[in-house]
Amino acid sequence: MPRSPREPAASEATRSLAERAYTDIEERIVTLRLAPGLIITEAALSEQLGIGRTPIREALQRLARERLVRILPRRGVMVSEIDIKAQLRLLELRREVERLMARSAARRADGAQRQQFAEIATRMDKSAAGRDAVAFMRADREFNDLCVAAARNEFIVGAMDMMSSLSRRFWFLHYRQAADLPLTARLHAALARAICGGDEGSAATASDELLDAIERFTRATVSVDF
Repeated sequence: MPRSPREPAASEATRSLAERAYTDIEERIVTLRLAPGLIITEAALSEQLGIGRTPIREALQRLARERLVRILPRRGVMVSEIDIKAQLRLLELRREVERLMARSAARRADGAQRQQFAEIATRMDKSAAGRDAVAFMRADREFNDLCVAAARNEFIVGAMDMMSSLSRRFWFLHYRQAADLPLTARLHAALARAICGGDEGSAATASDELLDAIERFTRATVSVDF
């Protein structure tokens, strides 16, 4: 039976809604409007976001793969708890992956992407000056997505999908207590500019300096013997 000419458009619309649902729910989780341990339902999210349940379900499945939620049969969906030990293990992987990603992005980014890195660096500087955590978080998400795209390595994608949201949520939970927002934003801006300039060595160094700061921040949140 031939496919209806409307079907591809409908499928594309569903994917677009699923992406919008993912972006909205991910930001609510990362910024703690949906708190760790909270039970949520597809129906409630559908009503809050004004999006149908099928795109909501797709978004939640993606968030489950990224370990931001746990799907509980017959109960709903639980926002995952935050574990400091897991966060430090995550940083071990993140350091190595992000150094490779920074070098690859510096080498492979095209002209339009380099312009985007420059624009994100400016936004990072602005968020640092204004101590604007939400603006920083949004710029950081765009920065991570751009790094993944510019690196042109499909094996980086899965690793970064899992790490970036978990890391941003942990930072948002503790930054008032232990983080230096202006410093963190400036380090991101320095990395963005190194990638923009195509300097692989500087990009790798900037990545390590950023991860050094993030690890110090993570360890400062609690006193645990590792």
